[in-house]
Amino acid sequence: MDAYDKGSNARPVPGEPEAAVPDSRPPEGQETSDGHETADDHGTPDSQGPPVGQTPSARIPQQYGDQQEQPYEGQQYGGQQYDGQHDDERYDDTALAGPPLPPPPAGIAALSLPYQIAAALALAVVAVAACVHVGMVFLHVAPSNTVTKQHGQAIDEWIYPEFEQNWKLFAPNPLQQNIAVQVRADVRAADGEIRTTRWYDLSALDGAAIDGNLLPSHTQQNELRRAWDFFVATHDNANRPNGLRGALSEKYLRRIVVLRLDREQAGGRGAVVQQVQVRSRTTNVPPPKWSQEQVSDKPIVRQLPWWPVSEADRAAGTRPGESTGTEASAR
Repeated sequence: MDAYDKGSNARPVPGEPEAAVPDSRPPEGQETSDGHETADDHGTPDSQGPPVGQTPSARIPQQYGDQQEQPYEGQQYGGQQYDGQHDDERYDDTALAGPPLPPPPAGIAALSLPYQIAAALALAVVAVAACVHVGMVFLHVAPSNTVTKQHGQAIDEWIYPEFEQNWKLFAPNPLQQNIAVQVRADVRAADGEIRTTRWYDLSALDGAAIDGNLLPSHTQQNELRRAWDFFVATHDNANRPNGLRGALSEKYLRRIVVLRLDREQAGGRGAVVQQVQVRSRTTNVPPPKWSQEQVSDKPIVRQLPWWPVSEADRAAGTRPGESTGTEASAR
C-alpha cells in the first residue's frame, strides 16, 4: 500500500496540522495507465470528481450553469428536513386570479326598476286577495260569532255559490246516493204551438261529458250538483224557502236548467222555453258484498213546481229578441 492509500485512511490527530495528501492524479497533459489523457482545469464541471471528504450531494454549485441537485425525501435542506409533500404549494398560482365574480342576479332582481315595481305591486295584490279569501272562508266555516253576525251577508256574497264549503266528506256516513237532476219544459215552437218536452237527465249528460275526459272542467263536474245542493239546503220538504237565500238558490238553479235546455234545443230548433219543472231522482248506492247493511233500491223522486221563465233567466244570445229577428217581429 502506497503513501496515498495510507493517508486516505488515516484520521488526523487533534491539535496537529493535517498532513498533505499527495495527489495521485497524473500531471496535466500526460496519459494515464489506460491510455486516456487527463483534462485540464477548464473542463466541464462534471468531468472532475468531488473533493476529497465531500459527498456529491453537498457539492457547491459552480459558476458555469451548474444547478443544485433536487433534495430527496428525508435529506436536510436549508436547515429543515425535506418531506416532498409541498412541491405543489410552492407553484400555486391560484391566488393571482383574484376573488371569484359574483353570480348574476336572478328572479325579480334581474328585471329593470320599472318592471320590479310592477312585479312587486302584482305580488302585493295577489297576496292581499289570497288573505281576504282565506279569511272569508274561515269566517264561513267558523261557528257563529260577532263578525259573522254583523257581516254575514257580505261573507255569503263572497262564498256563494262558487266557494261554498260543507263537511259532508268528513261526516260519519259520507254520501252514499246517486242523485240525478232532471228537467222538462213547456216551449213555444216556431209555429206558435205550446208543447211539453220530455225529461232531460242533465246529470247523465254531465257524466257523459266527463267520462273519458282526462281534464274535465269545473262546470261539468260541479255546477249542476252544487246548484241542487244549494237549493235543497235552503228549502224545506215542501219546497218552501227557509230564508233569504232560498230565492237566490231558486233563481240560480232555474237559470242553469234554462241554459242547458237551450243547449239541447229542447222542443226543436227555434223553440222558446216558457216554463220549466225540475225533479231529482235519488237512488242508494248498493253496499259491498261483504257488508250486511240493508238499503232500499227504490228511487226517491222529488218534483218541484213549475217555474215561469223570464227574460232575465235566459243567457245572452238565447233570448227571443236576439235569436232571430223574424221570430221576434212575429211575436
